[in-house]
Amino acid sequence: TRKILSDETWLTTGGPVIRNNIYLGETYDARLEVRNWNNSLGDISSWKNAVEIEGPTGRLTRQMQPPVKVTKIIQPIKITSAKPDTFIVDMGQNFAGVARIKLKAGAGTKITLRYGEDIFPDGTLNYMTTVATQIKKGGIKGGPGAPETAWQEDVYICKGNGEETWSPSFTFHGFRYVEITGWPGKPGLQNIEGLRMNADLESTGTFSCSNEKLNKLHDVIQWTFLSNVFSVQSDCPAREKMGYGGDMVATADAFIYNYQMAQFYSKAVKDFANEQRPEGGITEIAPFTGIADRGYGDLSGPLGWQLAFPFLQQKLYEFYGDKRIIENNYEAFNKQMDFLQSKAVDNLFYWDISDHEALDTKPEALTAAAFYYHHARLGEFFAGILNKQKDSLKYNKLSNQIKSNIIQKYVVSNTGRIDNATQSAQIFALWYGLSGGDSLTWNVLLNEFKRHDWHLSTGIFSTKMMFDVLRENNAADIAYKIVTQPDFPGWLNMLNNGATTLWETWAYPETGPSQNHPMFGSVDEWFYRSILGINSEKDAFGEILIKAQPPDGLEWAKGSYRSLRGLINAGWEKTEGKFTIEVRIPANTKAVIYIPNIANHPVFVNGDKETLAHEDGYSIFKCGSGNYTITSVFMQE
Repeated sequence: TRKILSDETWLTTGGPVIRNNIYLGETYDARLEVRNWNNSLGDISSWKNAVEIEGPTGRLTRQMQPPVKVTKIIQPIKITSAKPDTFIVDMGQNFAGVARIKLKAGAGTKITLRYGEDIFPDGTLNYMTTVATQIKKGGIKGGPGAPETAWQEDVYICKGNGEETWSPSFTFHGFRYVEITGWPGKPGLQNIEGLRMNADLESTGTFSCSNEKLNKLHDVIQWTFLSNVFSVQSDCPAREKMGYGGDMVATADAFIYNYQMAQFYSKAVKDFANEQRPEGGITEIAPFTGIADRGYGDLSGPLGWQLAFPFLQQKLYEFYGDKRIIENNYEAFNKQMDFLQSKAVDNLFYWDISDHEALDTKPEALTAAAFYYHHARLGEFFAGILNKQKDSLKYNKLSNQIKSNIIQKYVVSNTGRIDNATQSAQIFALWYGLSGGDSLTWNVLLNEFKRHDWHLSTGIFSTKMMFDVLRENNAADIAYKIVTQPDFPGWLNMLNNGATTLWETWAYPETGPSQNHPMFGSVDEWFYRSILGINSEKDAFGEILIKAQPPDGLEWAKGSYRSLRGLINAGWEKTEGKFTIEVRIPANTKAVIYIPNIANHPVFVNGDKETLAHEDGYSIFKCGSGNYTITSVFMQE
């Protein structure tokens, strides 16, 4: 064994990367490239000895999550000239990554690339939704050395040696448009391309259906999700690039149906554990950069964002059977719960960021209390998994006390109204079982949908919860009506206004919020759980529930999910009053398949007539692994 260690005898010199920043971009002077720097032919006469410095603290561990790679090369669709010698390249798609340029120019020619998600009506670049942390003229001022406006910008200085090809190596951007200045002559479509980058996640899900708008929405969500997986699941790939807990709570299920997230989310849990505050609180974001909006002291985050730490552990257990992550983080979770209990007022919380981006008045105190209740319920769940009976009883008692206090404080007796009775409030109550009378609460929610003309007014959390509530109430037609609304507010409104990734807000974000933000991508979970009906009954898909809810207006849907146990397929169609579903159940598992059917009508399984139990419009077929084609009577002819 030979050890080659760096010390002060090593030599060092400057290189062509003269500036780099993960937000601001990279400047590369190709004239400073050092020929033969890594072999014996190089001229090292001007090189200087290395200087010993203090190394980084912490523990060096191997990277378990997938590496970030270039996963797609994107060709631009057009180039326009916004003003003399300024060119705007339209990549046709919002994404995360960098541009790669190819040109011939004289030594010292300086090419500047600025990036943005949109263009202004006059054709100039709109970089305002992508400036780092809103540091912009007339807005937030940055610290020492920060530019007045912190836009994304790369600079390449040519060496003048034939054709040169370059892309940045130490940054990435979120963009659809690239502004080019300094180009000799006019760039052509062959001179620039986009390099899409993301964590190289394995795809686990597929979905398509008879509504092309929904297929387009599913595709837009994939672009959005992949734009926001660079070592952390970020809120946006340009302006912030941070791992916000609330966004993960809202979209973890949707991400997992589409991608293998076991290692990625394990790393996210570790990030939150590493950032746990001395008093026990969990930060709003991890890795932590100091943001602590509406937290509870000691730089802890608000409850909806602290929830990511235990919530992701629950998802890793439910989807992948990972009990070890709960064991390894149980002490930290208990410390978090001790902190929260010490900060509670009358066993409740009253402040939080709440249902971020909801259109109606946010029920802040209710949501804070509900998130506290969620933490306590997870404590009981974790203790049960780990056979810690004393802790299980403790957290059961705590959660029951919180629930009782919420009902007493926020439920308007005999009305079904919860707190301010907005869609957010009603959905929170139904999702958490806090109403004390679900049928009345459900009716109030329906009236809220009607009042909004079957449009949503929900925010980051209640949008995800809404689809669970509608699924549990067999309200597929309502869900479909809401999702397919073509105008504001809604997903198709984004698409109809040219969005190629999801916006951070229901309204078009022109100068502030991001145009590439995953939180409203929670609708993609509905595609899998409700339209395809693929769900885990228990044991990380060891027992599978297939319960498709085909809405009016949709003629067919098909897709798959590659679970821990193997590939699950589900595809159905409605033809001439018949409902046919084809299902694949992987080996060493069993399933319960719910088939939409009229009572007292037979079901045909692989051509054989079956008389099955019937419940709420479904015939119920229990089976083991295998391939099944099942036909039923869907409507009276």
